[in-house]
Amino acid sequence: MLDPAKLDQLTSRFAVIEARMADNPDAATYVALASEYSGLEPVVGKIRALNAAQASLRGLDELLADKSTDREMRDLAEAEYPELEETIETLAGEIRLLLLPKDEADDKSAVLEIRAGTGGSEAALFAGDLFRMYERFAAGKGWKVEVLSASEGDVGGYKEIIASVIGKSVFARLKFESGVHRVQRVPETEAGGRVHTSAATVAVLPEAEEIDIEIRAEDIRIDTMRSSGAGGQHVNTTDSAVRITHLPTGIVVTSSEKSQHQNRANAMKALRAKLYDMERRRADNERASSRKGQVGSGDRSERIRTYNFPQGRVTDHRINMTLYKLDRIIEGEGLDEIIDALVTDHQASLLAAEEAE
Repeated sequence: MLDPAKLDQLTSRFAVIEARMADNPDAATYVALASEYSGLEPVVGKIRALNAAQASLRGLDELLADKSTDREMRDLAEAEYPELEETIETLAGEIRLLLLPKDEADDKSAVLEIRAGTGGSEAALFAGDLFRMYERFAAGKGWKVEVLSASEGDVGGYKEIIASVIGKSVFARLKFESGVHRVQRVPETEAGGRVHTSAATVAVLPEAEEIDIEIRAEDIRIDTMRSSGAGGQHVNTTDSAVRITHLPTGIVVTSSEKSQHQNRANAMKALRAKLYDMERRRADNERASSRKGQVGSGDRSERIRTYNFPQGRVTDHRINMTLYKLDRIIEGEGLDEIIDALVTDHQASLLAAEEAE
């Protein structure tokens, strides 16, 4: 149930912000007010629409209760009544969703990590397919993808690839992709036409800014190494590859592009994301009761999705969703349908948890 007092409090605060913005405050104050305004505007718009619909319903109640109302007006009121009730129910549901606790990382860009798992060369090829799927999905959203580090497979694909996906609300859309992705298909090297199963692990971490995570110079060790590439390609004969070890946690990140300066920046970005994710998970574990509605645990070892090429189907095991449009999904075009379903299921679980409290 919606708390009328809370809704009134939100609309009152929104009115105060509007008034203060109209008073031409200084730049810093205006930016802070504008940020709060943009956060409140969607829900306040729905609240105002709900209030108007409820007022209209009360008007119909009065009209129908008035014995002097003629038959024509009464018929019109009775016809409008169920539509208005449906509108109120829809608006109330939308407001409940807007009032759900927000993940503070949702608006952030993300660091995407894909590692080949069981399956040898085929797993590396599948890791490459997954990376291209996310790359195309990102392009369709207008996001920018920057590879931070990559280790190529022996026959193609990647043993491991780490990339930064930059854009608005990247983490909100990709965060449920973390886990084990499994593929079932006939490898190109399989002469007998047998279906093989292999896997790759995906991790999506919110990209952390320096203001989110402070990394002290004395807490890290930076080593430079000789770069190397598959088959002698992209080999830089200078010691340009960078490995950073975070001493308190033991986390190790590497980057082996051509520029040592860029490698250091890439490795620090990956380290910052890992530390930020670790801190988020620690806080989440402390609030375990509030995590009942999560879609999966986000555990890297959890099998979340299977891509079956012979049958052309993709199954997300967390929500028992199967789509026979593997070609579109692996091209990145059909991924939104799965993500939308995961988000909806997550929101429904959060609502159910709130109502149970």
